Amino acid sequence: MPEPNSPLRIAIIGAGPAGLSAAISLQKALPFTEITIYEQATVLREIGTGLNIQPNTWRMLDALNVSKNINPHTIFRTSDGHAVQHRNGRTGELLCSLGQDGTPPRHLHARALRSVLQTALLANVEVPIVLDSRLLRVTEGQHGDAPLNPVTGSPSLALHFSNGHTTTVDLLIGADGVRSVTCLHGKTAYRGLIPAEKLLGIEGFPDAVTFWHGPSEWVYTCNLRHGLYELTCMAGVSKPESEEWGEKVVRREEFMRPWKDFGPLVQEVLSHSTEIQRFPLFAGARLEKIVSRGSIALIGDASHPLSGAFGAGAAFAFEDSFVLSRALSWAYTRDLQLSEGLDLYDRVRSPHYKALYGILDRFRESDARMETLGLGFDEAVRHSVREKWGEEAGFGWVYGYDVQEVWERVVGEEDERLKQTAEAHLP
Repeated sequence: MPEPNSPLRIAIIGAGPAGLSAAISLQKALPFTEITIYEQATVLREIGTGLNIQPNTWRMLDALNVSKNINPHTIFRTSDGHAVQHRNGRTGELLCSLGQDGTPPRHLHARALRSVLQTALLANVEVPIVLDSRLLRVTEGQHGDAPLNPVTGSPSLALHFSNGHTTTVDLLIGADGVRSVTCLHGKTAYRGLIPAEKLLGIEGFPDAVTFWHGPSEWVYTCNLRHGLYELTCMAGVSKPESEEWGEKVVRREEFMRPWKDFGPLVQEVLSHSTEIQRFPLFAGARLEKIVSRGSIALIGDASHPLSGAFGAGAAFAFEDSFVLSRALSWAYTRDLQLSEGLDLYDRVRSPHYKALYGILDRFRESDARMETLGLGFDEAVRHSVREKWGEEAGFGWVYGYDVQEVWERVVGEEDERLKQTAEAHLP
């Protein structure tokens, strides 16, 4: 494929981990691009508390050359090397503690403030970020009759923003999160930060990554360094009072209600929470394809609305960005239209998300079985932890998944297919 006479115009919608990682990957993978990130927020900041950096997240940070930007003193790792522990929220009994045997020390699970990861990513971004730019609609070309771009094999796209700005691009990457394609999930997370000294002063409180379980709700506590402890509480709600993301909880009784059967230790933890934010969780059905029109790709939460089920959203976004950039580069270096690269991206990532949704289907089946058993608090907690959280749950492979190995295998198979096709057409 000849290099285009003008740069390939790429718009990335969203400046979260997905959008930033896509920019970092693409600015190196394609030598003839003009990339712009559009973000609806008026100020570039992270909303929320902490996030997981799993082994697969670290591998992608290495691939992005971003891990060097993270100061080890700004992240939390447990002293005994466990990734996470699960306790009975009523009694405090330790039900299981997941280790990390065989994981390289630099890839051990960590927890960090979201701003730590954002800062590390921004240090490697070399493209402009345009704020106050919420995408309203996409049309093909400025007048809907644009000719095919010989590089992408598709018409150009006109992007219309809420601030009145309109621009035309050749490739659109949707990285604007779960609300890009999804609906409300029916669960709510309450999140807040508590001074670490208050929680570490509670007798019997572990300085660890800990889930405190009820039959269907849980409380999560984790050190985030910087003198702060993270508190996240998950509860089912029949109808959220608000769908506003990160809205401050005004009525304390609303926040405390789901945890009334939890034990005194958890109650004391909750008593130290002052400013709590509500985060309605968004999820949706699995998308059959995460590319469209030969010129649009979805990455991150926009491509797989899983409502944070695996605690690995950043890793999934980075994996998407890695494969997308490699697939587009693969098409370009083989004189193929970039739309064929998008199709290859979809063939690599969609089966992975199908497997993840399969795990969630099993979890729902487990919940349905539990409802028929009439279990008490402790029995229900043991059932839930065994089938959905412990080693028997069978999803540990998610964090050991090596997308780089998968990519090398798939692209090798695709190159062999192209070779055989070409040989079949020789005279």
